[in-house]
Amino acid sequence: MFNQLKYCTISQSNELLTLITKRVSILLCLVFFVSSYCFSQTQQQQKELDALLLLNQNNTKSDSTKLIILTKVYRQYMKMRNFEKVDEYVDETIELAQKLNLRRYSFNAYYRRGLFNHGFNKYQKAEENYFDAIKEATALKDQNQVAGCYLSLGALYMEIPDYAKSLGMNQKALELYQKYGDEEDLANCFTNIAGVYQDLHQEAKSLEYLKKALTVYLKEGDKSRGTAVVHLSMGLAYFTASKEEQIKIGIPPNQRLTIALDYFNKSLKGGEDIDDQGIVAESIKSIGDVYAEMGDKNLALKSYQKAIQISKTADNKINYSESLYALGDFYKKQKDYDNAVVLLSNSFKVAEENKFFENQKNSAYALSEAYEELGDFDRSLAYYKQYVEIKDQIFNEDKEKEITRQQMRIDFGVKEKDYLLRQKITDGELQRQFLLAKQQQQLLILRKQELAISDRDKDLQRINYLTKKHELENAKKLQKSDSISAQLQAIISNKKISSQEQQIRFDWKVKIFLTVGITLVLLTAVIIFFNQRKTTRLNKIINLQKRELEQLSRVKDRIFSVVSHDMRTPVNSLISFIQMLEDGNIEQEKLSRYAASLKNNLTYTSTMMENLLNWAASQMQGFNPYLEELNVQETADEVINTLKQHASQKNIIVNNHIEKDTYCSADLNMLSLVLRNLISNAIKFTPNGGSVTIDTERANGYLNVKVSDTGVGMSPAQINHFNKPGYLGSGVSTLGTNKEKGTGLGLLLCRTFISLMDGKIAVNAAYKQGSQFIISLRENPKSSESKHKVIS
Repeated sequence: MFNQLKYCTISQSNELLTLITKRVSILLCLVFFVSSYCFSQTQQQQKELDALLLLNQNNTKSDSTKLIILTKVYRQYMKMRNFEKVDEYVDETIELAQKLNLRRYSFNAYYRRGLFNHGFNKYQKAEENYFDAIKEATALKDQNQVAGCYLSLGALYMEIPDYAKSLGMNQKALELYQKYGDEEDLANCFTNIAGVYQDLHQEAKSLEYLKKALTVYLKEGDKSRGTAVVHLSMGLAYFTASKEEQIKIGIPPNQRLTIALDYFNKSLKGGEDIDDQGIVAESIKSIGDVYAEMGDKNLALKSYQKAIQISKTADNKINYSESLYALGDFYKKQKDYDNAVVLLSNSFKVAEENKFFENQKNSAYALSEAYEELGDFDRSLAYYKQYVEIKDQIFNEDKEKEITRQQMRIDFGVKEKDYLLRQKITDGELQRQFLLAKQQQQLLILRKQELAISDRDKDLQRINYLTKKHELENAKKLQKSDSISAQLQAIISNKKISSQEQQIRFDWKVKIFLTVGITLVLLTAVIIFFNQRKTTRLNKIINLQKRELEQLSRVKDRIFSVVSHDMRTPVNSLISFIQMLEDGNIEQEKLSRYAASLKNNLTYTSTMMENLLNWAASQMQGFNPYLEELNVQETADEVINTLKQHASQKNIIVNNHIEKDTYCSADLNMLSLVLRNLISNAIKFTPNGGSVTIDTERANGYLNVKVSDTGVGMSPAQINHFNKPGYLGSGVSTLGTNKEKGTGLGLLLCRTFISLMDGKIAVNAAYKQGSQFIISLRENPKSSESKHKVIS
């Protein structure tokens, strides 16, 4: 809570920038800016920005109205955390303001950009903008704004930290506030200076400024946030004061805790009066710290528990993590390690989730100690390693801040000399305090470096110690495990010996009965086994024959249906045609047309009969394919040539993309019939002007022959039906695109012959244009060259 006092500053002018509003603390402004930028870019923010950009585009005049619009634009970009656009529109605002000699706008632009960069730890850019804002405020002769900039610079240097420069900036702000009588900001300035001295461990000097701040705050009454914060800060100053500082303060050592407790109670009452749960939780935790040091365990425990409850309810993560750590550390000191581990683990988790590195480091160290006391050296070592990692991370961040501080000192030296020449500040007390702060900070830096070196040695020693403890503990566990295992083996051996002795004594009594019984059981089992085996084999044969008969019956019914339906019409047509020829009263034109029609019908009937006879042959017992090494490209060419006339009638192009010398293991007649049926079907269901393509690909020792067309395709239901095992045909002949008839047996015959050749056939369900049948046959790899043939 005390650290939060470092960030107080002043707020800005209102939207019209005609009046200077009352300044508030740097804490409130920075919280406002950070909270404004912590939300992601929302649709509403983008709408507001678009409206402002449109307004800016439409306003072409370079006047004060333009400045107001530009101010709103860069502030909207600040809310959206767009650094590049912020710089662009702030620079445009400053250029126009200086051109119109309206420095109030350029001051606000510099100062707001300083706060914006300050809020995101961009210290150098923030410093530059603060100093530029000071120049603009000086030109406006507005010393209140100059003081506000110094106050912000003081907070910035405090964060780096550079205590000497922070103290110098706050002293400059203090001088101006005292001169112009702004008491609220004067109190904030006192509080910030107290924070510098508190960090320098000069509690006496810190209390001097805190009392001045309290005097100012009490003028507004004792129920203000400032009063509660100062009471809390004074309690912390008394509580953390060393013996040397206690002498400077002028209090006996035995009264330090009593005075600190009194101020913590005052801050608690003040926090409750203004309903500030953050101050309340911090005050109660601090009261617990005092009671713990006094030795009053019950009151300390109650205070810590209450602080945890309040900070959790208020969703104050930093106070919640600190309160959990305080109670966990309290339990650890009381040797209640189980409760300590639970609380410290929760504190570590909250600190880790919210990147509270100091709390995370302290919790990890305390957990390492607690697990060490519990004898769990694995976890103790793990948490200590985490402690070292976090401490190194904090140290690296401090080094980065040190680099930033050194870079900023160069620019500050020039600015400081320029300021002293212009302001002629010769206050001896200020210079003395400035030099003391520099010396104290250098001592603190040296002390930190010495502690870092010492801590690194201690870390190595503790890691080695915990590692050896871990190894020793594992050795003890292994030795104990071996001992238990040996005892168990001895018990098992004794039981085995006893059991064997009993078995020997019992065996001679039942040996004959067991022999006879086992023999009978074995004979019975053998008889049952062979009977069951015979029954199972017969059942399988019967079921297989049943399925075959059912399948043959269905196919027979279909064949009879096809023959009775599809052969009657062509035969009747043939008889009618012969009668017409006998009569001789038919014209040549009609004769040609009837002959063509009859030819088509007889061709269809011939194809159907050929398929029927081939299928019937495949169902005959002893019918086996003659597998040989076939040239697939040549076989496909032969089939295509037989169908060339059929394809040309519909102006369909048949493309043979099979590479030359592509071989597979198949029966020549069966493969030719399968390809003929598939290509004929493709031509049948492809509209005029389409194409049919035959190509191959190799996969896992198989040659995949693909017959693709650009026809009407198949429905998902038809594809699923064909791809199912046991496919027996659709049972219905579908007309082609030019009303061509079919037999309904072509695909069934294809499936049967491919199975006989130990292959597979399926429809590609993912093929989007037309249909694609894929035949998979065992491959005979040969050298190949690309060769494509096209027929029309």
